[in-house]
Amino acid sequence: MADAVLQAYELYRFYRAGDEETLALRGVSLAVEAGEFVAVTGPSGSGKSTLLACLAGLDEPDGGAVRIAGTRISHRPQAERASLRARLVGVLFQSGNLLEHLTVRANIDLAQRLAGRRDAARRDQLLDELGLIGRGPARPTQLSGGEAARAGLAVALANRPAVLLADEPTGELDRRTEDRVLGLLRRQAEHGTAVVVASHSSAVAAAADRTITLQDGRRT
Repeated sequence: MADAVLQAYELYRFYRAGDEETLALRGVSLAVEAGEFVAVTGPSGSGKSTLLACLAGLDEPDGGAVRIAGTRISHRPQAERASLRARLVGVLFQSGNLLEHLTVRANIDLAQRLAGRRDAARRDQLLDELGLIGRGPARPTQLSGGEAARAGLAVALANRPAVLLADEPTGELDRRTEDRVLGLLRRQAEHGTAVVVASHSSAVAAAADRTITLQDGRRT
């Protein structure tokens, strides 16, 4: 576990609403190495999205810690977590990570600026590799579902992240487009990125190097 690029130790997450308490994560640990593709599976409500949010530093665990490339991302002020996430983590959501008022090209540029970078060559390389070189000036509402998924992936990869986290990235795609996106994720892992995908899809589980299953906030 010490050599893994992504390390999570005994993560706990509780949510309270009045007298009601939900135990979303109950002591979940995992380690993912560079170049590894891991699928996180489990029924709805099992804690998959909560786990990814904690791994990305979007949410804080109530117990345990997360380290990425040797740097602790959890239990830091929000601004510090955001800065680390911009540099070390790519995040891809089912609904995409595109701002509607910006073009595809501008969305990628923004992701780079948040990490203190400006790399037009990297942006154009991503658009070319993802089959979007002619769609850079388009806004998200002008994209097909498959194009939007690939554009969201371009944003997630804008800064060459050590870790790519994807939450149901193929949930709204047809099988052909899902296969293409999974191929892109697989290729990213082959380039050395640690890839973690939370999904109900059997195709995602089949594409992964290994599968982690959650049930009621615990690894089974």
